[in-house]
Amino acid sequence: MKAIFKREFKNFFITPIGYIFIGFFMLMAAIMFVMNVMEPQIADLSGFFASLSVVLVVLVPILTMRLLAEEKRNKTDQLLFTAPVTMTEIVLGKFFATAAIYGLVLVCTWIFPIIMMIVSEPVVGIMISQYVGFFLLGLVFISIGLYISALTENQIISAIASFGILLVLVLLDSFAANISIPIVANIVSWLSITARFEDFFIGILNPAVIIYYLSITALFVYFTIQTLEKRRFI
Repeated sequence: MKAIFKREFKNFFITPIGYIFIGFFMLMAAIMFVMNVMEPQIADLSGFFASLSVVLVVLVPILTMRLLAEEKRNKTDQLLFTAPVTMTEIVLGKFFATAAIYGLVLVCTWIFPIIMMIVSEPVVGIMISQYVGFFLLGLVFISIGLYISALTENQIISAIASFGILLVLVLLDSFAANISIPIVANIVSWLSITARFEDFFIGILNPAVIIYYLSITALFVYFTIQTLEKRRFI
């Protein structure tokens, strides 16, 4: 798994994808910070992260679209299948490499809380909670994008499909509010990923919510492993 991790992490910076992701993410983060924090002059990152979650819907598919789709298109997946590593190691190596890139760009955004602390007095505990929640949200998005990438050899299709699924998940809470049937509304609301983010917004590290995010992430990683296992014997 370590070799796969190093290979994938290095590939993000050999190709333009890593630079595009980090550069565009930081650009949008700066814009969202000015719009949601500096202009209204508030010492709270809730609006910043809420807006940035929409940006994440667009950028994560770009980050994940090539992870397995490119391997399939170039037929290098057969080399992976015959290498002395398990499917679990392959998938986890790619997942953790992508998560590391995502974690790296989040570290770069620490400049914004630092600016906040210079000009105001934000609650540090709440900011930490928001960062933890946003990182977990990103892990869910990455795991879904990784799974979609395993289903196709076309990177564009992978990106579009991932974007569509992530967009629906983000909008589920809004859909639930417009559903008149209580049982259906409750089911849709339960499936909403962003609805659970509210605990992090107010500084609550709810173990149940953390487990929920990690469970969804693990589930899609498992789906990816099973998809590759089936392809291995075709």
